[in-house]
Amino acid sequence: MACKHVDAAELRPPTAAQSVYREDCTQCFDSIDDPTGLSVCLFCFNGGCTGERDHAQLHSQNLKHPLVLNIQRTKKKIKRDEPPPKISKLAIAAETEEDRYDTNTRVECYECGVKNVDRTSGKLPGVIDGILKANTFARQAEVQAWEQEYTGCEHTLCLQQEPSRKIDSQDLGHCSMCDLKENLWLCLECGNLGCGRAQYGGVGGNGHGLKHTELASHAVAVKLGSITPEGTADIYCYACDEERTDPELAQHLAHWGINIAEREKTEKSLTEMQIEQNLKWDFSMTTEDGKELSPLFGGGFTGLKNLGNSCYLASILQCLFTMPSFQNRYYHPQDIPPITQAPAEDLETQLRKLADGLLSGRYSHPDTDVVASEYSPEIPTQKGLAPAMLKHLIGRGHEEFSTMRQQDAFELLLHLLKLITRSPHTAPLQDPVHSFRFVMEQRLQCMSCKKVRYQTDEQDNISVPVPVRRKPSVANGAADSEKPKDEFEPVSLKECLDTFTSAEVVELTCPSCGSKDGFTKRSLFKTFPTTLAVNARRFELVNWVPTKLDVPVVVGDRPFDLGEYKSPGLQGNEELLHDDATATSEPAFAPNETALSQLEGMGFPRVRCEKALYATGNADSETAMNWLFAHMEDPDIDEPLNLAGVGSGGGASASISPESIEMMGAMGIGAPQARKALKETGGDIERAVDWVFSHPDDQGDFGGDDAATDGPVPEGEKAMAGNADLPANFRLQSIVCHKGASIHAGHYVAFIRKPVPAKEGGGESWVLFNDEKVVEAQGDVDEMKKFAYVYFFERV
Repeated sequence: MACKHVDAAELRPPTAAQSVYREDCTQCFDSIDDPTGLSVCLFCFNGGCTGERDHAQLHSQNLKHPLVLNIQRTKKKIKRDEPPPKISKLAIAAETEEDRYDTNTRVECYECGVKNVDRTSGKLPGVIDGILKANTFARQAEVQAWEQEYTGCEHTLCLQQEPSRKIDSQDLGHCSMCDLKENLWLCLECGNLGCGRAQYGGVGGNGHGLKHTELASHAVAVKLGSITPEGTADIYCYACDEERTDPELAQHLAHWGINIAEREKTEKSLTEMQIEQNLKWDFSMTTEDGKELSPLFGGGFTGLKNLGNSCYLASILQCLFTMPSFQNRYYHPQDIPPITQAPAEDLETQLRKLADGLLSGRYSHPDTDVVASEYSPEIPTQKGLAPAMLKHLIGRGHEEFSTMRQQDAFELLLHLLKLITRSPHTAPLQDPVHSFRFVMEQRLQCMSCKKVRYQTDEQDNISVPVPVRRKPSVANGAADSEKPKDEFEPVSLKECLDTFTSAEVVELTCPSCGSKDGFTKRSLFKTFPTTLAVNARRFELVNWVPTKLDVPVVVGDRPFDLGEYKSPGLQGNEELLHDDATATSEPAFAPNETALSQLEGMGFPRVRCEKALYATGNADSETAMNWLFAHMEDPDIDEPLNLAGVGSGGGASASISPESIEMMGAMGIGAPQARKALKETGGDIERAVDWVFSHPDDQGDFGGDDAATDGPVPEGEKAMAGNADLPANFRLQSIVCHKGASIHAGHYVAFIRKPVPAKEGGGESWVLFNDEKVVEAQGDVDEMKKFAYVYFFERV
């Protein structure tokens, strides 16, 4: 039976700008590697599974797209731990799909009921060819194969050597400044032997080769252990600060009595060590006695494949989808997926897809494509899911998260929570971010007249400073050795919270008494969340660059009470500070000149510096800098600071139109947030909407429509986020850990406390999620907790 749709007007090959979803289903993680394969819509190139869920047919019924190209792919078997090809250059080979897979295709028409449509009929040949040749959606987001090329330079090409002499043999030669006999670099200009810098993997070095270069101004050196009879070696030009080549290497070495034909390569080259570090650098996946940690499988133990510097995303997603609020919101295995024309572009669909992938257990099993060999009899780990579509949606339009670069996991958390809050939540489904929200209450007191003002701020996280106390450096007797690494005294979580909630002095002019003595400011919890997200700030400015510090923060497993950090609210003996009509004409804010000049010296524009100082109470440059980093993407970040109406009682609210508040309410924005946003943007609705989206933590203005209210927010006017009941006991539930000198480099993993089925009595244990690898953590959890970057505490 022929198909009548093969000449449909809508059939045309995909363009270069169109995404072709031919690897996994857009509504679940079933893929072309499953037994029934994946069916790609020939009209819109959506990918749909063909198994028991049959999202391909569901898509066809909803959009009336009858024709699909079914693709079944079988991976060619590989052996685990088979000898890898020799690494000789810093390159990633662009392996083709044909090298790895066997692929079968057929055309099916759902409407005509034809299982194998003649693929040569009508417009099918061009469309099929276009689909199979197009880059997959995942490929569009990958980094292209690359290779680092080394060339000569003026210093190697025009090398001038001192009078020749014979160098000691390899067995007797050692660094001219210490006793090291490996990792030696020969200065090609004078023949000096100096040790290199310490390398990854335990190769020792004191940097004396570099010190010689600085003292003698000699630029070119060769690593002795890397020389081969073929004439290759590691050559470094310190003047260019680059690895180079020397076309006359044999003659230059012969000048120092070294016959290149007799040399044997005994050490790894820089390239080999760099590649090995990239491939092997990882969190420990072994026990203390060297055995591999046993992988875990099943629902809730599904790993996420690294898409290229995506570990920051994977670690945050694993933590979020362990929480009941996210599971209840997005995991509905019995429901029909949302009907949408473009499932891959729909955040709701992709979050449900991820929830099903992580929690169902259907994808959490050993990778059957990897066969254990005699050298590695252990069970292979799972493949892991590739959330490429979700990553694309999260990063779309964002300057940083749209790239393949490593990112700050905490900034990603804030960005993702904002996206989820802005997305629709149809009853009875609730915004899962509600479980994170709570209210902080700030108390300002004039140091002269003692009058007070209270204001509240809705938040979904806290970022606590970690006190820094360096341990005294211990001299090791080696005067020429590198500067010892700083070590720090451990601090407790309570000490961090004490610092976070402590009072500070801010420079403000009192509108009541006119005093310029300043105010004391202190922020405490007015309500508490169900889930408390805490970012530990372990950074300090070193030469105006934020540098990570390895300060241990001791966090126990037992619940702790946050009740001592609860705001008592307005006291009977306190007098509220009311703004004076005449005070509004006087300047209410003068930036801290010292902090302002420091911020400008770091390259921040003056407008941004003033805003940051105003928002952080005019305290200091470091606090303001942290605010700047957190508000870089605010749409109004470069607009001059506008203090009109700020701190002036109800005068500002009088100019806010109730119609404007109502219009923003129709967009799903609450009246308090709308009122505050309109005040901040001079009543401009479009700018006010942007302001709300860029200030998701701001609870808004709870004043009435006719006048603002000083003092604490009346409890009956609006239900505040969080819960004010005591005790407020919290227990550590998960952590995101980071290794590396910068939050924008290194590697992120997650440790999550959860029931492990194999554990006796079904008890809880800490589980390590390291990209696609999921194992029960042993031994190093306490150590990891000390250096975690993001902590998630659950209220108990």
